[in-house]
Amino acid sequence: MKFLLLHGPNMNLLGERKPEVYGTVRYEQLNAVLVEYATSYGLELIIKQTNHEGELIDLLHKYATGEKADTSKAAAVIFNPGAYTHTSIALRDAVEACTVPVIEVHMSNIHGREGFRQKSVIAPVCMGQISGFGVLSYFLAIYALVKQFGVDAAR
Repeated sequence: MKFLLLHGPNMNLLGERKPEVYGTVRYEQLNAVLVEYATSYGLELIIKQTNHEGELIDLLHKYATGEKADTSKAAAVIFNPGAYTHTSIALRDAVEACTVPVIEVHMSNIHGREGFRQKSVIAPVCMGQISGFGVLSYFLAIYALVKQFGVDAAR
């Protein structure tokens, strides 16, 4: 089973940008431990990152829409839309078009930040939202999907 882990804008700067908010774990380190964690459940993570809204939409269309039986597709999406969370109706529509579950993930607690960051236009069309737990937010999303799909741990 494959899950798409889709990182939005500025995630490539993880560990460098605002470490007081996002921590010091680097982007590559985060992905490596998430792959290891997913593998322990016998899962494959397809990891993509882009700073471009249209490319995020294209990736959602490629991996998360259409025929569920298509083996090139992901069974679910873990999505950190970054700042597009608060502004992108186009991304919201792409998530709504997904034929698989999508979990919105944020490392910071968006509900405790600046007013303009407290509203997600994407969360209402997602299975759920996990925010505020740093890198653990991603682990919690994988675990939630594991439980949703009834995946047994390979460990």
